[in-house]
Amino acid sequence: MLEAAIDWWSGLAPGIQDGLSFLLLLSPAILTGFLVVTGYRPFALVRAMLWRFRWTSLLFVILIGVSVGIGVGLIAQERGLRQGTARAADKFDLVVTAPGSEVTMMLAAVYLQPSDVPLLSGEVYNRIAEHENVSLAAPIAFGDSFEGAPVVGTTPEFVSHLSSGALAEGRLFAAHEEAVVGARVALDLGDHFTPAHGVGPSAEEHAHEGHSYTVVGRMPPSGSPWDKAILVPVEAVWEVHNLPLGHRPSRAEQIGPPFDADYFPGTPAILVRADQLWANYALRSEFTTAETMAFFPGAVLASLHALLGDVRQILSVMAIVTQVLVTAGVLSGLIILMRLFARRLALLRALGAPRRFVFAVVWSYAAFLIGAGAILGVVVGIVATAIISRVLTAQTDILIRASLGWPEFHLVAGFVSLTVLLALVPAFITLARPVVRDLRG
Repeated sequence: MLEAAIDWWSGLAPGIQDGLSFLLLLSPAILTGFLVVTGYRPFALVRAMLWRFRWTSLLFVILIGVSVGIGVGLIAQERGLRQGTARAADKFDLVVTAPGSEVTMMLAAVYLQPSDVPLLSGEVYNRIAEHENVSLAAPIAFGDSFEGAPVVGTTPEFVSHLSSGALAEGRLFAAHEEAVVGARVALDLGDHFTPAHGVGPSAEEHAHEGHSYTVVGRMPPSGSPWDKAILVPVEAVWEVHNLPLGHRPSRAEQIGPPFDADYFPGTPAILVRADQLWANYALRSEFTTAETMAFFPGAVLASLHALLGDVRQILSVMAIVTQVLVTAGVLSGLIILMRLFARRLALLRALGAPRRFVFAVVWSYAAFLIGAGAILGVVVGIVATAIISRVLTAQTDILIRASLGWPEFHLVAGFVSLTVLLALVPAFITLARPVVRDLRG
């Protein structure tokens, strides 16, 4: 029987599973409401109570709404951040660097975070580029910038790879003095600029005077830090730093591979791509040596996301606890507020109103505040995720599109069920009050 149920559940579409889970989590609240209200019509009196104390009721709804909104917004934002960082690394199948921290090298090579890293020699590059299973081996050299945008030296093939084979404007660079800019770089085709040495506040603005680039192309948006990068020939980066150009003097104007190992100054990282998926795993094993480190950025991200998964669970628990504490505070306030209704409720009982009717009135009032607060919380969560996504996108240059999904709606449903059960407490307390004393005030 149990195995049949498990098989039936496993055969359902994910969307149906999520919808049924939502209803299952919400069912305690629905069942409680059905048991409390069945046989009575407390809603006219509840509506009058809401209007009589509308500002107090509104305050309680706002408190619950803000609590729910912050909780679901943070959890949705964490998921959006994971998806955004994964999208940004899509084009980086395999990266080879000098041995060190995979996280540090990934942040430098994939997300263009400034970092001092060792260089790989020309012999290492040629060994990788000439491998029979390698279809693309692109050096990635960084260290310069222009108005905060990193200037990255590489090859035309890498630019084409990042652009999925088609630029948004213009063409690939074909000379040392040409550049292709990311989608969000504030330069137009035909503009000229001189790079600064370094990145950030410590950049030396006039260190490369006499060297300038002309923008000849623009890449399409990728939702990654490369949208704010400026790509130039790696030979040009070596040239502005007075280093060999990677080619013999007789071929000094050449752009891209093959490179001459004797004139190769070194590169911090090499993007490696194979036509066959299995070959990437073989290449990672082969290029993980005493002098090189090969890693999959996706695998490094997966380990980081696993850590974030633990953080997500912690955030979920904290969100639930916070919401329950806020609701407990609201329910405590309702117990106090019920004293304002005490005389009216006692009069109802004195006139012969059943105890269950009075119980239904008090519970329905509290349940309405909880339900309205939860709905407001969903709205707050939607707005909060949109605002926070824009802020994070601007600060990280990673396109983050966070939105509420089923996990957040499951959280809200569980919260509503738990708190409407807690709402039974002020209803019971109200019934325990002496009628005669409340009538006398």
